[in-house]
Amino acid sequence: MEKLRTMEMATVKQKVEWIEVFSGFEGKNRYSVKDSYDNDVYFAAEKSSFLARLFLQFMRPLEVHVMNLDGAGVFKIVKPFRFFFHEGRVGDFNGKYYGKIKRQWSLVKKKLTVEDENGGELYRIESEILHPWTLKVYKNGIEAGEILKKWSGAGKEMFTDADNFTIKFPANASIEEKALLLGAVFMADLVYFERKD
Repeated sequence: MEKLRTMEMATVKQKVEWIEVFSGFEGKNRYSVKDSYDNDVYFAAEKSSFLARLFLQFMRPLEVHVMNLDGAGVFKIVKPFRFFFHEGRVGDFNGKYYGKIKRQWSLVKKKLTVEDENGGELYRIESEILHPWTLKVYKNGIEAGEILKKWSGAGKEMFTDADNFTIKFPANASIEEKALLLGAVFMADLVYFERKD
């Protein structure tokens, strides 16, 4: 996780699942995580069952494993089954718990909170009504960073649910906080931007 220490921003690119394009069935999500120079830093892969993806779609229980380029586990997000108020627990592969990302109820905005290991709020993430693809990251009520869903091109947007995001990390965020915020990108993709048809 040491690579996160010096990263001020990251790009998360979801891989196109061609079986999804042709069959319409939800595949396991896979992502590459790049630094500001477009170098691959991590890759991430969903662990979930075929039946959960088929019948529960975005509500499904799953894990997202974030790994180094050599395949060693860095941290993971564990999302249990939920109809509403989705949440993801973030921690390393040795059982160390960093905190949680929780979806908050909102009629028109996208809203998440990032909590530390003791349940205290670290960050609040939300979109504006007219800018649903831009999620601002707030710390103590002050804008501190941003998660932006990037346009992936007409073909990709129309036929797949593969999304691209950039995240600008808050200044002075710890490594664990950056892991939580990167987890928030995956959670936002899963609960807000996956195709639900």
